[in-house]
Amino acid sequence: MTTQLSVIKTNLYDQDFYLWIETTVKLLQENKFDQVDLLNLIEELQCMGKSQKNALKSNLIVVLMHLLKYKYQPEKRSNSWLSSIFEHRGRLEFSLEDSPSLRRYLSESLDKCYQNARKQASLETGLNLNIFPIDCPFTLEQTLDSDYLPE
Repeated sequence: MTTQLSVIKTNLYDQDFYLWIETTVKLLQENKFDQVDLLNLIEELQCMGKSQKNALKSNLIVVLMHLLKYKYQPEKRSNSWLSSIFEHRGRLEFSLEDSPSLRRYLSESLDKCYQNARKQASLETGLNLNIFPIDCPFTLEQTLDSDYLPE
C-alpha cells in the first residue's frame, strides 16, 4: 500500500504541479501527514529557500553595480540609474521584512556579489575593471540605505 501511495504522490507531482500543491495543502490541513508526499515537499521547501537567496543576490548585484556606475561615471548619472537603485533596494527591503534571518546571508554574500557587480559595471560603462576598487567600497548598510548615494 505504501509503495502504491508513493507512486501516486510522485505521479501527481510530475503530472500536475499545481494540483500537487493543492492536494498537499489539503492533506496538511486535515492532519493526514501519512499521505503527504514528503520527499517532494522537502525538495520544494529547499528550492524555495534557494530561490529567496538567489533573488537577494541578484538584487544586491544590481544595486552595487548602479552605485559603482553612479560613483565612477558622474557625468552619465541618470534617473534610470536612480530608479533601478530604488527598485532593487525596495526588493531587498521587502525580502528582509518577510525573512529577517536572510540579512546574515546577505552580509555573507556582499563581497562575492560585489565582484560580480564590479565586472558588470565595467562591461556596462566601458571603464577598465581596475578603475573599480577590488574591495567593496560600500557597507551593507549604505547599500541598503534608501538615502545613500556615493559622491
